[in-house]
Amino acid sequence: MRRPAIMIFLSFVVGACSFFGSVSPTLETTPTLPDPVLTTIPAPNPDDTARLFLDAWKAGDYPAMYALLSPLTQDGLSQEMFTARYDEIRRSIALNDIDYQIISSLVISPQEAEVRFRATLHSAVIGDITGENRMDLKREEAGWTVAWTDATILPDLADGNGLRLYQYAPTRANIYDRNGLALAAQTNAVALAIVPNRIGEEGAEEVMLNTLRRLLDVASNDDIRFLYEPFRETDFYIPLGEVAYEDFRLVEDVLGSVGGVQWQMYSTRYYPGGGLTPYSGGYAPHAVGYVSQVREEFLEDYLERGYLRDEYVGQIGLEFAYETELRGRPGGTLYLTDSNGQDIRQLTTKDSEPPYAIYTTLDRELQNHVQQSIENFAGAVVVLERDTGAILAIASSPGFDPNLFDTDNPNFSYGLSELSENPHQALLNRATLGLYPAGSIFKIITMAAALESGHYEPDTVYNCGLEFRELPGWVGYDWRYEKERPAAGEITLIQGLEKSCNPYFWHIGLDLYNEGLTTALPDMAKAFGLGQLTAIEIDEAPGLVPDAEWKLDQIGEEWAARDAVQLAIGQSYLQVTPLQVARFVAAVGNGGTLYRPQIVRRVQNAEGEVLHEFQPEIQGQLPVSSDNLEAIHQAMVNVVRDLNATAYRRFLGLNINLAGKTGTASTGDFSDPHAWFVGYTFEERDDKPDIVVVVLVEYQGEGSEWAAPVFRRIIEAYFKGRPQSLYPWESRIRVLKTPTPTPGPEEPEVEGTPSP
Repeated sequence: MRRPAIMIFLSFVVGACSFFGSVSPTLETTPTLPDPVLTTIPAPNPDDTARLFLDAWKAGDYPAMYALLSPLTQDGLSQEMFTARYDEIRRSIALNDIDYQIISSLVISPQEAEVRFRATLHSAVIGDITGENRMDLKREEAGWTVAWTDATILPDLADGNGLRLYQYAPTRANIYDRNGLALAAQTNAVALAIVPNRIGEEGAEEVMLNTLRRLLDVASNDDIRFLYEPFRETDFYIPLGEVAYEDFRLVEDVLGSVGGVQWQMYSTRYYPGGGLTPYSGGYAPHAVGYVSQVREEFLEDYLERGYLRDEYVGQIGLEFAYETELRGRPGGTLYLTDSNGQDIRQLTTKDSEPPYAIYTTLDRELQNHVQQSIENFAGAVVVLERDTGAILAIASSPGFDPNLFDTDNPNFSYGLSELSENPHQALLNRATLGLYPAGSIFKIITMAAALESGHYEPDTVYNCGLEFRELPGWVGYDWRYEKERPAAGEITLIQGLEKSCNPYFWHIGLDLYNEGLTTALPDMAKAFGLGQLTAIEIDEAPGLVPDAEWKLDQIGEEWAARDAVQLAIGQSYLQVTPLQVARFVAAVGNGGTLYRPQIVRRVQNAEGEVLHEFQPEIQGQLPVSSDNLEAIHQAMVNVVRDLNATAYRRFLGLNINLAGKTGTASTGDFSDPHAWFVGYTFEERDDKPDIVVVVLVEYQGEGSEWAAPVFRRIIEAYFKGRPQSLYPWESRIRVLKTPTPTPGPEEPEVEGTPSP
C-alpha cells in the first residue's frame, strides 16, 4: 500500500451502516456477484416484494430493484441515479455479498405496509456489517411496491448523511530464496543512469566502469561502454538499472567523484539483480513475478476485493499466485458524515491482518549462475532436486527487469519501451509456458515403450545404417549422413540411445505401430507426465501428446504410420515444456517416481505462523520395470562417458557422476533447430542432493554443441561453487570470442512432421 486511502461518499451517496450492530472479521473474499435475475412484477404480499427486492440487491440486479419501486418514488429518482447510489456503496466499502433475513411483516393499512429485515453486508475491508432495517411499501394495482428512500439502505443515511472509509493495509511481504536472501522486498532502491558527455577523463572513466561493473554484476566494462559509446558527446540519459540503497552507499562517493553517473533513490518493491541490457533481469523474474498498478480491464474485480485504484498487485509468477498471502488483509475505519462531509461518528473498524512471506526453494546464487549461463541465448533452464521435486533454479532467457513496472522508478519509461520492442518475447516464461518439440531426448521414452512392449530387450540388435527405407514413400537419414561419418552398424538398444541412432528409433516406432501397439508411444509419453500440467505453483502450459484420437481428428488415418515414426524421435506434433522434461528425467534418475515440481518452501508470517511447508509430493510412478530403468540409466551414462557417444567430448575432466541425453529438435521451418541437453547426477552425497538439469537453447543448432556446454557449466556451479570451464565460443567466462562453437558429434534432425 503506497499511501493511506480515503474513499468518500458524496452527501447524496448512500452507504452502509446503522445497521452496525456487530462486526465479524471472518470475511472471505469473493470477487464477483452472482449473475442477476431480472424480476419486475411486484408481489401480492409485502414480504414477498421485500424478498424480491433484497434478492435483486444480493444479485446486483439494480434494474430489477428499480422496477419494484413505487411510481411516486420513480417519479423523483431516475434509474441511473438509483443504480449509481447502490453501485457507489459496493465499490466504496468493497461490498462483495449480501445476506438477509425477514424478521416481520406488518400491513398498516390497505395501502401501506412495513417489512423489517436483518441484513449482513460482507465487505472485503471492514468485514461483516450486520444490523436491522425497515422497508416501507405502498400498495399499487399490480401489487406491493417499495417506497424507497436513502434510509431503506441504512437508517443513518437519512438527512443527506454519507459515509467515509479510511483504508489501510500492512506492507507487502517479501519473497526469499531458500537461504533467506531477498528475491523481492519492500525497500529503498537507487535507479542508475549515465549521461555520456559528463563522464570524466580516461582514468575516471575506467574507475566509473569498474565500479559499475561490480555493482551491477555485468561481465565486462565493455558491456556498459557499449550502451553509451554511440552517444558519447551527448547529454542523453542512458539508463543502467537499479540497485539496493545499502549497496549503493558503499560506492556513492566514488561514483560522485568520477562524473557521468546519475542516480535517484526511491521507495519501491525492489527486485535484486535487475538491469536494462537485453538479456538481463532480476533473480528468476518470470517465476518470482512483478507488481504493477491494477490494469483497467480488471479494475472492477479488484475494487470489489477491497483494492484501491492505484494499488500495485502481482501480475505473474509468485507475486500473482500468492497475491492474497503477500498482501495480507487490509483494515479500515468507516465513518458517518454529515451533508458537508464532516465526520459525525465512527461506525465500525477492523484491523489489518499481517501478510505472509514466501520462502522459495530457489538458491539465489545458483539461480544467478544459471541465468548467466544462457544470458546470450533465447532459451530456458530448469534445475531441480532429483529425489524431491524442489526447484533450485528456473530461468527463461531473455530476462527482464521487474523493477521497470514501478512508475516511481526514473528508468521505467525507458526500460518498458525497450522491453516492448524486444522481438524475443522477454516476458514469456519459456521454462513453464514455452512449447517445443522434444527431439532426441524423447528417445528415452521410446526406449521405455520398446522395452515394456516385450518386443525388445536392452541388447536387441539393429543394423543402424545411414538411410531408413522401411516406411513406404519416405526415406530418412541418420545424423551421420550429413556429417559424412560411417554408419553405426549393428548396435544394441542401449547403444542406440547412447549414439542417438535415428533409424533404430524410427524402426521402433513403425514396428510397434505395425504390431498393433498404436498407442504404445503416446501412452508412455503421458505416463511420463507429458501432455498435462505439472501442478507447479506458477502459470504453465500442458503441452500436447498426439495420441490416436488426436491424430484421427487432426491429420487423418493415412498419416498415422508416418506420425508414429516421427513421434519415436520426439518430432510429430509433440509439444513439451522444459519443466515437464525435468520432471520425467528426474523420475528416470530416482528409480521411477514422478514428483510434483515445487517452487515454494514455506509460507510464513512475521509472527511465525506457517500456512504451508514444503513436502515432496508423489504424482505417479513410471510404468517401467526397475531392470528396464537401469538399462535406460546405463545408456544415458554412456552418452557422456563412451568415446563414440554424442556428448563425450563435452564432459571430459568433469569428474561428476552424471547421465544425460542430447537432443536436436527440428522446428519444421528453415530456422536452426532447438538444442537440448537433459540429465541428472548420481553422486549420492550428503551435502549436495543430486539434481536434474534441463537446458533448451532456441533456434541455435545441435544439442551437443550448444546445450551440453551450458549443462556442464551449471553442474560446475552447483558442485564446485562457480563455473570452471569456458564455452567453446568464449575468450573468458561470460565474454564472447566468436558466435560459432567448435562442432561436436550430435545428430542433426531429419525432415519431420512440422510442429504446430
